[in-house]
Amino acid sequence: MKQFAVGVIILFGIRIAVAQPISVLVDVKWLHENLAKPNLVILQVNALRLDYEREHIAGARFLWPGWLAPDSPEGTYNAPDPADATEILQSLGVSSGSHVVLCHVRNEVGPAARMFLTLEHLGLKGQVSFLNGGLEAWKKAGYAVTKDLPVVKKGNFKAKPTGLLVDRFYVQDKLTTGASTIVDARLKRFYDGEPSGYPRDGHITGAKNIPYAELLNTSNFFKPADSLQTLFTPVAPAKDKELVSYCFVGQSASIVYLAGRALGYNMKLYDGSMQEWSRIDECPMEKAPGKN
Repeated sequence: MKQFAVGVIILFGIRIAVAQPISVLVDVKWLHENLAKPNLVILQVNALRLDYEREHIAGARFLWPGWLAPDSPEGTYNAPDPADATEILQSLGVSSGSHVVLCHVRNEVGPAARMFLTLEHLGLKGQVSFLNGGLEAWKKAGYAVTKDLPVVKKGNFKAKPTGLLVDRFYVQDKLTTGASTIVDARLKRFYDGEPSGYPRDGHITGAKNIPYAELLNTSNFFKPADSLQTLFTPVAPAKDKELVSYCFVGQSASIVYLAGRALGYNMKLYDGSMQEWSRIDECPMEKAPGKN
């Protein structure tokens, strides 16, 4: 009977451990303490492979943003083909049970945040974390980097898009129904209507503004949760209402997406963003008072 009770307690403890949600933002201390986890996959997001080859966290794999956010004649930063994404992620060792940690370099938070969004869109929501402060924070903490390339076992993950990247028709519908709050992630001056070089200036009619740059400190860390909440609350006082972020091309809006996810909001991203919206006259826009 005693052995049975101990077994029940152990099993109950295991279930609690399994049920614990994965944090959207993790710090370097947590990552250092969890490097040996068998399901951990670190992906270092670099615009150039040279940066990855120069230094990375031991075991980290190189993720080029263009693989999962390709450009096309239809626009910049598109959703990837699921079959192509499956092949890429499997080659990086990502499996259905993986916990993926994304690491950025220097100030390249935007591309890494876009990879966070894309991985969630492809079916890994709740299994992806973002290393706050990135590689620079890792090095500043005194942890080692390497040039050694890891041996990677092919994963078994299969991409299944979940609808977190939405199109202009989705946004137009939400504007009509009011079911979602549309959030402009650009700097306030562009939201207000300062010329940006796009066909039309201003913002999507009815959109609110959370400038992505205000979510980060000067060292490229996401600010503490209470500071982030201060920026989100005036725009979205209730967390049960969906937020759809956008920017110029879908990169800076990914920073707002990630911050919202860290705070517990239901987030999506309008992929075409102003690159598309400003070119279609039927899509309503407005400027701040006095900017017309």
